[in-house]
Amino acid sequence: MNVDDGNTLATPPVVREEPAREEGLLLPGTIVRRISPARSAAVAARVGIVLGAAIAVCFVTGLLSHWIQHPPDWFRWPANPPWLYRVTQGAHVISGVMAIPLLIVKLWSVFPRLFARPLIGNPLRLLERGSIAVLVGSTIFQLATGLFNIAQFYPWRFFFTSTHYAMAYVALGALAVHLAVKLPVIRTALSRPPADRRDATNDSRVSRRGVLGAALAAAGVAGIAVAGQSVPWLRWVSVLAPRTGEGPQGLPVNRTATEAGVDGRVRGDAYRLTVSVGTTERGFSRAELERLPQTSAVLPLACVEGWSASAHWSGVRLRDLLAAAGGYPGGDVAFHSLEQGGLYSHTLLPTTHVVDDRTLVALRLNGEELSLDHGYPCRLIAPNRPGVLQTKWLSRIEVRA
Repeated sequence: MNVDDGNTLATPPVVREEPAREEGLLLPGTIVRRISPARSAAVAARVGIVLGAAIAVCFVTGLLSHWIQHPPDWFRWPANPPWLYRVTQGAHVISGVMAIPLLIVKLWSVFPRLFARPLIGNPLRLLERGSIAVLVGSTIFQLATGLFNIAQFYPWRFFFTSTHYAMAYVALGALAVHLAVKLPVIRTALSRPPADRRDATNDSRVSRRGVLGAALAAAGVAGIAVAGQSVPWLRWVSVLAPRTGEGPQGLPVNRTATEAGVDGRVRGDAYRLTVSVGTTERGFSRAELERLPQTSAVLPLACVEGWSASAHWSGVRLRDLLAAAGGYPGGDVAFHSLEQGGLYSHTLLPTTHVVDDRTLVALRLNGEELSLDHGYPCRLIAPNRPGVLQTKWLSRIEVRA
C-alpha cells in the first residue's frame, strides 16, 4: 500500500485536453464552440499550395491559349510538336476543374477567420481584407465562367475570351498582394504538422488530415471526370466531360453548317476556292482540288473547351496549292470562310504553319468526304492549332507577304 507521507510526489491526475477554441471572433459563443479544429491555418496553407499549383497551371496555359488566338507581335507558337496545344489546353481545363473543390475546402477552412476582430483595423489589415475579397471574387468568377465555357453555355452579355483573360490578371495581382501580406502566417502554419493533439481527442468532428485527404481526393476525382475529353483512354470514366471526342465522322462538331448559315452556299458547280498570291488570283472548284496531288496526315483537332481527338485528314498540301496558284513568297496566310459575320470566319496562319508538310486544305476526314458540318467542300487543318482557328467552309486564301 502506498502512502503519501509528504515526501513522495503524488501521481498527477490525467486531464483530457479539450479542443482549442477560436478567440476574438465576432460570432456567437455557441457557434465558436462548434468550429472544427480542421478549420485552421495549417489546413488552409496546405490546401492553398495545391490550389496555387492548379491555378498556376491554369493561368499559364490560359495565357498560351489566348495568345495563340490573339497573338501579340512578339509571340511565336510553333507548328511542332503537333499535339502540344492538345496537351496545354487539356491541362488548362483539367487544372481549372480540379481547382474548384480545392477552392471550396480553402474557403471552408478560413471562413471563421473572416470574422476575427478587428474587421477593418490598420491599413495593412485593410489591404489584407481587400486582397482577399478581390482574390476570392475573381477566382470564383474565373472558375465559374470557365466551367460554363467548356459546356458552351453563355448566360452573360460580355465576350468571354477577353473578359476571362483580363480577370486572370486581376486574380494574379490579388494573389500576389495576399501572399505578400500573409507570408509570415503561411510560413508559421507550414512549419507545424497538419495534425496535433486536438486530433487525438474524442472530438467527433473531421480531423485536419481527413480534410486534406478529402480535398486531394475530390480534386483528383474532378480532374478525372473531365480528363477523358482530352485523354482517350480515360473517356469511359469522364462522366462530367461535355465532349467525349466522338461525333460525326469520328469528331465532335461545335458549330454546324446550319448555325453558320452556309447550308445552301457550298453545293453545286458554282463553288470556287479563290487563292490570291500577290497580284495573281486563281479559283479552284472542288473537282480541281481533288485533281491536285493529295497528301494525308494524322492530326488532332483540339478545341478551347478542352476536348480533342486525333483524325486522319487528306487533301491538298497548302504549299502545293499556293504553288499551283502562283507560288509562295513567304509571309502569313489569311483564310476566309463562307460563313458571314462569325467571330472566326477568317483567321491568319503564321509562316511556321504555312510551310509545314502537314498543313492541308482538307477534303476528306477519316477516309470519307468531309461532311457539311465538318467543313465541306474544304477546310484548313494545321498542326498545333486550336480547332476554332481551323477554318471551315473555305472561300478564299490570301497570302500576306
